[in-house]
Amino acid sequence: MSTIRAYAAKKRGGVLEAFEFDAGALGEHQVEIAVEHCGICHSDLSMLDNDWGRTAYPFVPGHEIVGRVVAAGEQARRVKVGDRVGLGWYSGACMQCAQCVAGHHNLCSNNEETLIGRHGGFAERVRCHWIWATPIPEGLDASGAGPMFCGGITVFNPIIQCNVQPTDRVGVIGIGGLGHLAVKFLRAWGCEVTAFTSTLTKSDEAKAMGAHRVVATGEKKAIAALAGQLDFLLVTVNVTLDWPALLGTLAPHGRMHVVGAVLEPMAIPAFGLIGGSRSVSGSPLGSPAVTAKMLDFSARHNLAPTVERFPFSRVNDAIEHLRAGKARYRVVLEADWQPA
Repeated sequence: MSTIRAYAAKKRGGVLEAFEFDAGALGEHQVEIAVEHCGICHSDLSMLDNDWGRTAYPFVPGHEIVGRVVAAGEQARRVKVGDRVGLGWYSGACMQCAQCVAGHHNLCSNNEETLIGRHGGFAERVRCHWIWATPIPEGLDASGAGPMFCGGITVFNPIIQCNVQPTDRVGVIGIGGLGHLAVKFLRAWGCEVTAFTSTLTKSDEAKAMGAHRVVATGEKKAIAALAGQLDFLLVTVNVTLDWPALLGTLAPHGRMHVVGAVLEPMAIPAFGLIGGSRSVSGSPLGSPAVTAKMLDFSARHNLAPTVERFPFSRVNDAIEHLRAGKARYRVVLEADWQPA
């Protein structure tokens, strides 16, 4: 019997309470991670509220995990007991399909998700297939790295997937939990970065993170002045905007790439694509290989999420802080479990 302490909600939108569960025997391809830090993401809130109809209660959130490997199955590879690793949305892959064989484990149709159908990272320990336990490189502050495994890889993956070049002029729509990381990554990548935000009150912060200019999404003249200039436009928000106008900022062969879960169908004019040979695409989180590349790049350039920290024992305060829109820009929980 392997009893693990955690924080769980017993009903939709409920407060998190102390909870224990039996994790059973460790799988031969699995590793067990003692959780040291875990970010809170808006996806955790969506799961907590069962917005997607996929939540089973009692529900243990958490999928931005950093900790030490404390046990490894006989067939586990790459990581060993004592290694500090990170774990994100995915915790398993079939390792046999065409996508897995090609290294695109993030596109495996049989992926296991860290907090769907199983208990997540708001716990003493969590388990995953070894392929998704990514070592934390030297030089990267592990205490704030949790959000890299969801928000970070969500916005870094398109840089690789879309072959963004250092000479590109790029735009980032939304300067929140995702967008602030995108600005940091793209500036370090060498790009000229335009940040689009709903209000210019974040202008100074966005520029401090690396944006060369900041434009309000509601300022039609400012957006029109950018017509035909951007090679790449990354959408990190989930709200409806003036998509035809934003598409118009793209240069010929430019691409608008969506990683924010926009809640309504996006009105994309066909002629806006055809006339300039422009395109619209999207992507989920990146593969284990791209995740490792992101961490190495971040360590090399001293990049990290901007975080606020709460102890696990104040998890409900942390959740309300995020719900209220007060987070700047990610929230990370730190383990403070008392000896059993």
